[in-house]
Amino acid sequence: MTGRRQTACGVWLVMALLGAGACGGDDAAQEWRGINGDERATRFAPHTQIDGTNIRALKVAWEWKGAESPVDRGAETLPRNLPIYARGKLFTTAGPKRTVVAMDPATGKTLWTFQEPETFRWDYSMRASHGKGVAYAEIDGRGVIYIVTPAFFLHALDAETGKPLEGWGSGVPLPGFPATGSVDMVKDLIQGWAPWESRRETYDPNIGIPIEIGYITNSSPPIVVNGVVIVGNSAEQGYNQTRIENVPGDILAYDAKTGAFKWKFHVIPRPGEFGHETWENDAWTFTGDVSSWAPLSADPERGLVYVGTNGATMDFYGGFRPGDNLFSTTLLALDVQTGRRAWHSQLVRHDIWNYDNPVAPVLLDVKKDGRTVPGVFQATKQAFLYSFNRETGAPIWPMEDRPVPQSTVPGEKLAATQPFPTRPAPYDLQGRNESHLIDYTPELRARALAVAQENGLFNPLFNPPVHRGNPEGKTRFQYCPGDIGGVNITGPPVADPASGVIFITSTSGCGNRLLIPGAERDPTIDRPTGKTIVDWTPGRGAGAPSAIDGLSIWKGPYGRIVAIDLNTGEHLWTVPNGEAPEAVRNHPLLKGLNVPDPGRSGHSAMLVTPTALFATGLTSDNTPHLFALDKKTGRRIGQVATSQRGEYGIMTYVHGGKQFIVLPVTGGYIALALP
Repeated sequence: MTGRRQTACGVWLVMALLGAGACGGDDAAQEWRGINGDERATRFAPHTQIDGTNIRALKVAWEWKGAESPVDRGAETLPRNLPIYARGKLFTTAGPKRTVVAMDPATGKTLWTFQEPETFRWDYSMRASHGKGVAYAEIDGRGVIYIVTPAFFLHALDAETGKPLEGWGSGVPLPGFPATGSVDMVKDLIQGWAPWESRRETYDPNIGIPIEIGYITNSSPPIVVNGVVIVGNSAEQGYNQTRIENVPGDILAYDAKTGAFKWKFHVIPRPGEFGHETWENDAWTFTGDVSSWAPLSADPERGLVYVGTNGATMDFYGGFRPGDNLFSTTLLALDVQTGRRAWHSQLVRHDIWNYDNPVAPVLLDVKKDGRTVPGVFQATKQAFLYSFNRETGAPIWPMEDRPVPQSTVPGEKLAATQPFPTRPAPYDLQGRNESHLIDYTPELRARALAVAQENGLFNPLFNPPVHRGNPEGKTRFQYCPGDIGGVNITGPPVADPASGVIFITSTSGCGNRLLIPGAERDPTIDRPTGKTIVDWTPGRGAGAPSAIDGLSIWKGPYGRIVAIDLNTGEHLWTVPNGEAPEAVRNHPLLKGLNVPDPGRSGHSAMLVTPTALFATGLTSDNTPHLFALDKKTGRRIGQVATSQRGEYGIMTYVHGGKQFIVLPVTGGYIALALP
């Protein structure tokens, strides 16, 4: 991906003082060329026209609604796509067909669209509306848009016209597909994969992989680095799986100029490959997932791409795949040109908690003991920020292997230890213990303690699942953080390269599950992937009371933003996500007490600039807002009401001398600018 180039110009200081906030001499410095801002995934922009002093004056410049455009009329666009801005146009995806859309950056008018023909592979995809956007690069002076579709095709489009590139790729022999400009990546994925090769049947590009052996889809755009298009993937959600077969989510790479296949990295090591011994019971021969559904990041100077993977088939039970299961729930550094592993760190061994890596690794240079360290930082659902030297893979601060609870589920064997970062401290609650209870008065604490003890709500991090019929008679197991985070897809972190500070939005919810027989749940799954029904599969656990008269027994913030100085590993400040509803702020049990605002559960969409941290949230009257926060203190320095709450992320760009801020909202986008 061609990154934003920050340049100096002779009139920059004068323009900044006048409020213009951007130089006019270098278009790329005014752009936003990737969904994470650039390949380092900091979501930082150098623009200063909008700040805490004038945010209240922002007005809606334009709105874009997918249902009213030439894109899937009537279909809802999830707020999980973020536009990019390059060459004077905005580019994004929308709708369940992941239609590529080019828009006028001044008006939001749709300029062109590209939509892939329907296939069985598209219809079967469980990630259709989760594409997040597109990738951009310049090839021989021409802007090119790269899109990976739910059916796992890769297309290269001319950025000016939306037409598929001539002479690029091998084409797809299906009706309606362009003659050129496309690659069928399933063919490359399954080549040499034993479950497919042993079938000895003719490949059908409409079907792709026969679903009895696996299915692959995608939920993030590719990344283009040093002339190479690198593609991640995703599979059926692990909590919806009932069968043990699936395809490994191998990482694929293609020549950005020609579409020619370059390399494939096996995320489940085969015989003779590093890590193969971590797959016992020959599970490597039949099971899969270990995909990379979150966006990727990269260091073009070092020629490395960073890949955060998820767990293997399936969530909450892995008895059929004993061992640590490399490279599941791992941070991988791969050579961009060859795909060779430079280094890796497995963050969760034998992951059965759905603790996949949900956001792109963030690249920052930091100062440690007076020396510059090229860092890469992975925020996670389990509320750890894992920190490494991005060149060598060495932890920036020590990691400790600590014993964790073991499983009583028949057939399951968990890892005896898990890696715990010693610094930074967790940015959200892990497990549940007495220190997490409300303690505003002795009476409230006593009542909260009674509720927690009566309902078995005190549990450690990595609390193991339980099954129906367990010896203790439990009707659920609770795991904290739960499926929605800590950090998750709906709230990527942002970082300030100048200060080395990362800002992380997280939420404190727990999950409740109970393992039930696979044969019981399997009939409830429409067209399940695989053929062999698992012994135990996740069902919903019985809920447990965790409130007193409607007031949570847990202290806030329920959702939060945390600033961490990555030069020292120290937390700088924590503020709640938005404001708690009036019903919580005015709860009778809190009358007369000076209680900190616990905010809202969920994540904030964020953006960082030289002047402020921008974050979305709700005020106490449930009005959506865009807030400007002081980066050093977290104090709110400005705000403006919006018609909908911005979700997933925020992007910004300068067009025609004016800075725009774009919020993804349900159904489309809202763009804000100064009058």
